[in-house]
Amino acid sequence: MSELKSNKPTILVVDDSEMNRSILADILEEYKIIEAANGKEAVSLLEKYGAEIDLVLLDIVMPEMDGFEVLAIMNKYKWIEYIPVIMISAESVSSYIERAYELGVTDYINRPFDSMVVHRRVVNTIMLYAKQKKLVGMVTDQIYEKEKSSSLMVMILSHIVEFRNGESGMHVLHIHVMTEMLLKRLTEKTDQYGLTHSDISLITTASALHDIGKINIAQEILNKPGRLTDEEFQVMKTHSVIGAMMLKDLPLYQEEPLVKVAYEICRWHHERYDGRGYPDGLKGEEIPISAQVVAMADVYDALTSERVYKKAFSHEKAMEMILNGECGVFNPLVLECLEDIGCDLQEELKVNSLSTNSKQEMQNVADELLRRDELTASERTLRLLEYERTKYQFFADMSQEIQFEYTVEPSMVNISSWGAKSLGIDEISMTPFRNVKILNQFGKKNMQGFLECIRKTTPQEPVTQYECSLPLDGEHRWCRVIFRSMWTTDDTETFTGVIGKIVDIHEERQKVSELEHKATHDTMTGLVNHVHAKEMITEILAGNSNRKFALVIFDLDHFKQANDNYGHYFGDQVLKHVAEKLNKSVRSTDISARIGGDEFLIFIEYDDNLEMIIERIFHSLTGQFQNFKISLSMGIAETDVCGRDYAHLFCCADKALYVVKNSGRGRYCMYDSSMKEQF
Repeated sequence: MSELKSNKPTILVVDDSEMNRSILADILEEYKIIEAANGKEAVSLLEKYGAEIDLVLLDIVMPEMDGFEVLAIMNKYKWIEYIPVIMISAESVSSYIERAYELGVTDYINRPFDSMVVHRRVVNTIMLYAKQKKLVGMVTDQIYEKEKSSSLMVMILSHIVEFRNGESGMHVLHIHVMTEMLLKRLTEKTDQYGLTHSDISLITTASALHDIGKINIAQEILNKPGRLTDEEFQVMKTHSVIGAMMLKDLPLYQEEPLVKVAYEICRWHHERYDGRGYPDGLKGEEIPISAQVVAMADVYDALTSERVYKKAFSHEKAMEMILNGECGVFNPLVLECLEDIGCDLQEELKVNSLSTNSKQEMQNVADELLRRDELTASERTLRLLEYERTKYQFFADMSQEIQFEYTVEPSMVNISSWGAKSLGIDEISMTPFRNVKILNQFGKKNMQGFLECIRKTTPQEPVTQYECSLPLDGEHRWCRVIFRSMWTTDDTETFTGVIGKIVDIHEERQKVSELEHKATHDTMTGLVNHVHAKEMITEILAGNSNRKFALVIFDLDHFKQANDNYGHYFGDQVLKHVAEKLNKSVRSTDISARIGGDEFLIFIEYDDNLEMIIERIFHSLTGQFQNFKISLSMGIAETDVCGRDYAHLFCCADKALYVVKNSGRGRYCMYDSSMKEQF
């Protein structure tokens, strides 16, 4: 589930000044705002969220990585094509502005700016790109419908070859997945081949036909369990040319891009980068990149798959053999791509193998069994049931997911063997909702939650899920339980049970929690940041109209001297010290936040003792930190005086703060109506 999923468009604000980010967040409060303090953070967020970001507001001058460097990376990875950028900078030199537009920004706004102008330009940009995305989506849907049939026919034809070859039927799917992963990584590393998204899709689809020529190879050679003789190997090698000629001799569609790419792959996917491949001995970049990538995928899957003539190698061993050159010489760039995706490759192939493909494969076998007239009805049924049971058990054990099935009659739950061991329960349990062992392991609350989820399902909407903490291998971990209710298909649809799985999402939940904390808290002090503080305070003010609150703003007197005299590291230590003191001074129900720089905010509830609370907090924060005297200037705004609008409360507290600063600093001041005339 996406962390940015929201009804609101998402804007990434990139600026090294927290105050600037806070101002923009206030102006654009109707949008979802995420922030980055430098270019590197911005790139990380763009990599993570991609098209979920609707607009980037980008500063130029920043530490770590400036705005122009961010734009260069956005161009490199083609993010700029679908994520608009508005540059907001104090730099007004024409060369800067020209360069920004050359790098693809949609608009350029100079500081200081008018908040209404910024707001209007942001609204217009987001609306324009939203319309563009809608049009692109409509065109994409039309293209997809046209291509779907041809892709389906390609996959059917290629699977026929694989099954004739006596292999698992997964080879084509693995080649498809791996080709796509390699090509995507290749486009991220280099522009050398000029591959577009369409090119990647075309090559990936065409990869399914790489071995189509094997349809003309004798079965006794294809499925020979031992080593091929020299003569047999020469016959086997002809499949690449045969496949290419089959495509070349098509009476129609020879000029179609899919056919041309498929020809390249068929003929040259056994060529090698050093020229020692076949059939034409092509060398280096003479080999089309489509054939180079499919060749890599083909070798990897051949090594890691069990064949009639060999056992399967492990992922680690296959990687070692390819990288060491034991399987021929490959393009160094493609080898780098293989190394880059190595960590994800094994899992991605497993996921794809265990999903729709297995279901379809099972269905194909079932259809084949039912077509055999020599089998009686009972024999057919038993065979299908046994096949399905074996397949289910195999995939359940392979997936390392806890899979289960619940039936109403009899009332029974069946859990995969690995899952039962992990949960500490029996594989088969009768009357599970009254079973003491299951109730003790899962807890009554969770069991009630399961029941409520199941009751909400219907034949039309049978899938639901529930998140909870469960004991896995003796440790309580967050899990997602996915249910699929089962119903009879007759006129009176009757609930018959549930199938589902339990997925460990503990790390996912922890990462989400960490990211949420980073998004809402100041990284240096650990206090709530201004944006989140504003959200919290606004919500409290709206829901508690009869209670009294005060908003306090304070900053450190002469803080610049700490940085100038002792260095910025010392200045940071002072800020952390003040934040620590502040946390100890306020109650758990109060809100303390860092606004930016040396400015802090406190939001407190009071009865009639506000002065006493402020006095206590004020004196707890003053004092000495090493050689630096900590003195505060503080402004306070009360809801009884200033109303319950956050912006107005903040403004009043700010006015009171400046009264203190103009009168000598080192004290606090309550806002009153007389200050309205002073500003």
